[in-house]
Amino acid sequence: MIEVLQEVGQFFERVWAILLSFRFNDLLDILFVALIIYGLIRLLRDTRSVQLLKGLFWLLVAWGAVNMFRMNASRILMENLFNSFALLLLILFQPEIRSMFENVGRSNVSNFKFLSQRNRTALEQEEIASAIRQICEAFAAFCQSRTGALVVFEQDTMLGEIVKTGTALEAKVTKELVGTVFFPNAPLHDGAAVIRKGYLAAAGCILPLTQNPDLDSTLGTRHRAAIGMSEQCDALVAVVSEETGQISLARKGVLRRDLSVAELESALRQSLLQKESGGGFFPLRWLRKAARKEREE
Repeated sequence: MIEVLQEVGQFFERVWAILLSFRFNDLLDILFVALIIYGLIRLLRDTRSVQLLKGLFWLLVAWGAVNMFRMNASRILMENLFNSFALLLLILFQPEIRSMFENVGRSNVSNFKFLSQRNRTALEQEEIASAIRQICEAFAAFCQSRTGALVVFEQDTMLGEIVKTGTALEAKVTKELVGTVFFPNAPLHDGAAVIRKGYLAAAGCILPLTQNPDLDSTLGTRHRAAIGMSEQCDALVAVVSEETGQISLARKGVLRRDLSVAELESALRQSLLQKESGGGFFPLRWLRKAARKEREE
């Protein structure tokens, strides 16, 4: 009994010694590591990478068994494999790693005025509002005629690579122009139109298709392209189905289906038009409000 008490006492002495040597830097270190692990779990939770992780786990189990039973030939083979383990991980998880860095780039840090494209001038706001209105009017006509359409609304993530796959237009958005672009059998009909700062930057653009295996099998290429584009960036992608005439909107890999024209316009305005109360560096936002109040007086 005395020996047990002594061991317990020694254990608490070691714990106390660790607590005494614990620094604020150690706390930050633990929180940082926990944040990284949490981010990785969130990143991989809903992707096919979970299956890859299971495969890597069994590979590590096999490595342990090879060392335990001293299987020399297998050990040499697996040592050569693990020597390139970091490169192997980069290859296997390349889409997830890219997505992670894109998510970091779209984080709240970009809300500061000097970093964000969303702090736009009043003229740009008017152009975006006009473009939304014109596209919604065109979509209303597309629903009636069951004309297929695919429109990408660029936000903070620049879509230069996507624009290069199509025909550059740099034109003011009108419902007549949108109707011409998506007129059946027109040269640019099957591609996507990209809206940048309220202007039609390009049409006939090629979008990446989603690799999500759990999607509704009835979804066509346009809808899969819309979801795929929204998975890779912060763009909003509006779709009109030529089979049903229904409007859908993709954002962050989620597709909202069977929207009315009014619902589409509301969703686009809410996401694309800068709110006076949100975003921006706080002192600059306060100065803007003060200047506006002074003009009103």
